[in-house]
Amino acid sequence: MKNLLIESHCIFPTPDIIKTANFYEQKMGFRAVHFLNAKEPHICLYRDSTEIILTKSNGQKVIPNRELYGYGYDAYFITKNQKELQEEFIGSNVKIVRLLDFTDYGNKEFVIEDIDGRWIAFGIKQKQA
Repeated sequence: MKNLLIESHCIFPTPDIIKTANFYEQKMGFRAVHFLNAKEPHICLYRDSTEIILTKSNGQKVIPNRELYGYGYDAYFITKNQKELQEEFIGSNVKIVRLLDFTDYGNKEFVIEDIDGRWIAFGIKQKQA
């Protein structure tokens, strides 16, 4: 029997775990579950079948991939209804850094910037590479 990967979760260290959780709840429609009294304090953010886990960064600033490496998103969520989701986020005043479009690598996606400066893409492959 082949071992299969089932799901993955993003883990986002953040300097202000409550402020970041509030942004995801209020602006992006996630539901937060707090585990702040756990040995390793964290907050789980849920939306549909996705999860983001927020951890404390011990005061360290978030440095997005594009700043560290010159390009790259910090997370990528697969979704089929990008236009509607983009409109939802625009209505919630989430910063859109790339409007919905087709990429040169065959994806249809848009990109937002979260409260900590991370770039997060929402898209899906349109053609096989």
